Amino acid sequence: MAEIFMTAEGKKQLEDRLYDLKVNGRAEAAEKIRVAREFGDLSENAEYDIAKEEQAKMEAEIAEIEAKLRDVKIIESSGKGNVVDIGSKVRICLAGSTDEIEYEIVGTHESNPMEGRISNESPLGKALIGKRKDEEVTVKAPAGDVKYRILKLL
Repeated sequence: MAEIFMTAEGKKQLEDRLYDLKVNGRAEAAEKIRVAREFGDLSENAEYDIAKEEQAKMEAEIAEIEAKLRDVKIIESSGKGNVVDIGSKVRICLAGSTDEIEYEIVGTHESNPMEGRISNESPLGKALIGKRKDEEVTVKAPAGDVKYRILKLL
């Protein structure tokens, strides 16, 4: 499997989620199944079917998180460099505008544009990587090319 880029904070959140699922989630699922079994005939027991379905979804999430954690590569905030890379925080603006936007370039699994975290695989992330302060980048968008200027690496 390919490397999964994450911040140390993102990895910790994933590890915490995994722990919660394994300890609390499994205990809750087992209790739901136990209670549902008490309702009688399992072939006509909707509560039992629902509890087993929830358990299967949870086990799938556990397996998915474990697989991600095996392939995680920790990225460090690269405030020390002068070239945009994964882990960089950048301040940009639309070319010809003074409205500034700040982004952190992160791996796909941690991206959340509403929180200012864009993926290294997103069109803007790809365009920014390898560039320096005061350079312009062009991002292809459905409405046409959009140009941004890098104001600062944070």
